[in-house]
Amino acid sequence: MRVVSWNLWWRFGPWRERQKAILEVLREQRPDLVGLQEVWAAGGENLAEWLAAELGLHWTWAPSPAPERWRRRIADPSVDIGNAVLSRWPIEETEILRLPVPPDLDDGRLGLYARTGPVSFFTAHLTSAPNACEVRRQQAAALAEFADREGPVVLTGDFNAGPGFPELLELRRCFRDAWEEAAPSTPGETWDWDPRLPYRQGPRQTERIDFVHLAGPVTARHAHRAGDRPVEGVWPSDHAAVVADLVC
Repeated sequence: MRVVSWNLWWRFGPWRERQKAILEVLREQRPDLVGLQEVWAAGGENLAEWLAAELGLHWTWAPSPAPERWRRRIADPSVDIGNAVLSRWPIEETEILRLPVPPDLDDGRLGLYARTGPVSFFTAHLTSAPNACEVRRQQAAALAEFADREGPVVLTGDFNAGPGFPELLELRRCFRDAWEEAAPSTPGETWDWDPRLPYRQGPRQTERIDFVHLAGPVTARHAHRAGDRPVEGVWPSDHAAVVADLVC
């Protein structure tokens, strides 16, 4: 079972060109399950729906309940943002967790659950505020409780914190890091990993902040990055994707 976790950088930058590049990366990877963050929807279009149709997958998505801060960044009040799951199997059940956050930082971060195929599958997007370590700790703790299910559990997402960061302690108590399990000696940075990346802002802060986490009877056999180079001259996202091959 191949799993991908990827932050798609919403509608920033050359988003139409990036949309095609994202599709090509996913088509090449041939995933069974995909956890996506920063997925846009506008004017009757939904990026997750389009990707699912092109790839022959099932899909579900959870829109942010507080997208106003995002919309102001692109000066477009019509665009929604959320998390999505794409799946080789029908999606039998879904549930949404609004992650805890103080009002001054609230931009509608979520955890999305989908029961599909052989696993309980989750994707989440923790706050990115630079000095919000305690907020991320609370969000990670809430997510660990939300994802406490029987059987194989796969938790994907952009956690905006590296593997050794203290805010992810609650998750590390409950989950294993698929990258550490399958590719511990391989460079796995997913944020600001390449000096050629045109979407960088400010000084470089290279880090692995995107994860595939595992709990229960599921094992990672292989892990690698994807979307970490241009596709016909277009960089797909400001994040690289994490790809993990799992066995239940």
